[in-house]
Amino acid sequence: MSDFKNHPHPGNSHSSLSDRYYLKLPLLAFFVSLLITGCGAPAGDESQMQTAAEIVCDEDNGGITLPDGFCASVVIDSLGPARHIAVAPNGDIYVKTRSEEGGIAALRDTTGDFKADVIELFSDMTPMGSGILWETGMAVHNGYIWASNTEAVYRWPMPENGALVPGGNPEIVATGFPEQESHDSKSFTFDDSGYLYVNVGAPSNACQESSRTPGSPGLDPCPQLERQAGIWRFHADSLNQTQQQDGLRYAMGIRNVVGLDWNSENGSLYVAQHGRDQLNTLWPELFTTEDNAELPAEEILRLNEGANAGWPYCYYDGRQQRKVLAPEYGGDGEEVGRCSEYLDPVTAFPGHWAPNDLRFYTGTHFPERYRGGAFVAFHGSWNRAPLPQGGYNVAFIPFQNGDLTADYEIFADGFVGAEEIINPGNAEFRPMGLAVAPDGALYISDSTKGRIWRVVYTGEME
Repeated sequence: MSDFKNHPHPGNSHSSLSDRYYLKLPLLAFFVSLLITGCGAPAGDESQMQTAAEIVCDEDNGGITLPDGFCASVVIDSLGPARHIAVAPNGDIYVKTRSEEGGIAALRDTTGDFKADVIELFSDMTPMGSGILWETGMAVHNGYIWASNTEAVYRWPMPENGALVPGGNPEIVATGFPEQESHDSKSFTFDDSGYLYVNVGAPSNACQESSRTPGSPGLDPCPQLERQAGIWRFHADSLNQTQQQDGLRYAMGIRNVVGLDWNSENGSLYVAQHGRDQLNTLWPELFTTEDNAELPAEEILRLNEGANAGWPYCYYDGRQQRKVLAPEYGGDGEEVGRCSEYLDPVTAFPGHWAPNDLRFYTGTHFPERYRGGAFVAFHGSWNRAPLPQGGYNVAFIPFQNGDLTADYEIFADGFVGAEEIINPGNAEFRPMGLAVAPDGALYISDSTKGRIWRVVYTGEME
């Protein structure tokens, strides 16, 4: 691993006192909030009670739009392309980056204004010597800082004695995954029983005999389902586990997952699946360009052990609200066939929005209707032409009657900086990672410039 490096504070166009305002809490709540989110709370202690977050807002919400009663402030600007994000019990923030330096950025606020004024980088992200400098996967859990790259999940003990970054090399927890060039991120989460869940994406679009080739049939059975296209479960407290010797295939038939989270209320794993591409370009006699833009839906799946979501044989058509047979396996856009056997989503979103994080709201700061619901960060599409690109927002799904609802709403928007875009490269910001802080604030990271927003509730509690 590389030595730790001090990193100069990137410029922040929203850092002046004149650009934000404060809505003060009652005095007692204010000091309790500082105790929990500030340096008074020991790192790694996850048993603290929650309190209402201190309300700090930028005048323009850092350039994004939010529902009435919410506001945002910019924690840091221009950190460099940011991926997943985690907030420690003491308020320190850990961010996976794709900056030129690579590694994890550790951020600390020492002045109480919720702006990062101390920034350090650690880890070159090459625990197995692969030379890979970035990928998804970031967590603070059970006294450790957790991260992943394309080949392993690993951890460090939380820093001690007020340090911001951990020392030494990380411990390898899970490794031995297949080498692949696409859908290779190893995003992960934890349940309440000591297990770690790791995504192993499919290395293809639709498991064709000749990948992404018009008219090429699908392999049946698809050999990629043996060690890929699913979620594997490991013990979170064991080291040097390998997929084949120690991993349990928890769920299968899932093309690729970047965002996933455990729901303690119903004891289930939820994942946000990236749907397949190129229905029209691969099968123009069956699908129009508009079909290609709208299909298939991005799926939020509730997984229990043994679940099968049907990839590559099926995809979910949000217009018909059912799974249909993929053209590689004889489908015509209408036929259901074997797809009646597979798991349907609990919530379906428009095609190609690219859900890159999913986070249940476990705080008490937001109004009651948000508690237990899920936020989903959509990175935005690249292939909805001739329609404008879509996504580039953070959606919210309520939790009712023991499950997420089929309906959703857009919670945070305005990231692209324009009403609509054709080229994703024109988006000013692209939502990537989500984290719920101990004080109940919601953090959102951006993969374009590395801006991070802190969202709080300003109105009266419902």
